[in-house]
Amino acid sequence: MLSHLEALSTLPGVSGDEGAVRGYILEHCNPHACTVDAMGNVIVFKQGRRTSDKTILFAAHMDEVGFIVTAITDEGYLKFATVGGIDRRVILGKRVAVGPDRIPGIIGLKPVHLTTPDERKRVPEVADLYIDIGVSDAETAGHLIHLGDTAVFATTAFRMGNHLAARAIDNRVGCAVMLALMEEDLPFDAHFVFTVQEEIGLRGAMPAAFRIQPDIAIILEGTTAADLPGVTPDKQVCRVGKGVVIPFMDHGTVYDRTLYAQITALADRLGIPWQTKNVIAGGTDGASFQRAAGGAGVAALAAPVRNLHTGYNVANVEDMNHLLTLAREVLGALG
Repeated sequence: MLSHLEALSTLPGVSGDEGAVRGYILEHCNPHACTVDAMGNVIVFKQGRRTSDKTILFAAHMDEVGFIVTAITDEGYLKFATVGGIDRRVILGKRVAVGPDRIPGIIGLKPVHLTTPDERKRVPEVADLYIDIGVSDAETAGHLIHLGDTAVFATTAFRMGNHLAARAIDNRVGCAVMLALMEEDLPFDAHFVFTVQEEIGLRGAMPAAFRIQPDIAIILEGTTAADLPGVTPDKQVCRVGKGVVIPFMDHGTVYDRTLYAQITALADRLGIPWQTKNVIAGGTDGASFQRAAGGAGVAALAAPVRNLHTGYNVANVEDMNHLLTLAREVLGALG
């Protein structure tokens, strides 16, 4: 699972431009069991040892937050907008990779020597920033980059003790867990959906939900952890290293109470460490699966992740291994 995650975290996949991630997933799926729908979701059916009387689905989104090129200046700089929820405080001076050829660039802004006292007190607006790709005119830039090209933080995965630091652990960890499950001999049949455009409004999950119409949808995610200095325990949401996050509610979904009780009891019985969110925050594709077609019972399992939507997410390796273990056991228990 971790080898999949490290590989996936190096691939660009800004919402609406998930092709590189989709390509990796298709390479590691049974081609006879894979479907790519009109939105670009990858839908896989995996036959298990037994067929359940319920249609069970696992889902994880392929896309990540990033940037999109909106203009090229006469001097060859790229103007851009953010795609998904990026705090503009984390993007100043960062290295990015732009377009399908991953052209290197740096996000820049007016030098401090030229700013006013008032400007130095506030975070610059995205409209005041630019990407420098090392050219000096619009014509040269236009040969390398096109309007609408996307960009990602140019970072690489590395280990810090028992932690992994990488871009887009949200939500390549869910994708990696599903790939690992699909390599196993499963106890029951299951559908696996690698969704697109989650970060800009859960858009890919809706057509997938109408297509499959599951009875049960289990969402695999990476979720916000704020276990940091200066954050009081009641505001930390969840904690890295404390096990799988099983939320009862977020901004998009009140999760099925029966499934929540079954899954938490299962984790307790098996000795799998788990926690819940102590702040109602974030959202998942569960909102779309819960509401589409005839509706579905929805639960979520997540790895706690620090620094979400930045160039380096940080997650605990054991938390992610426990996420895989619990997902496997959930299928066996609910099938």
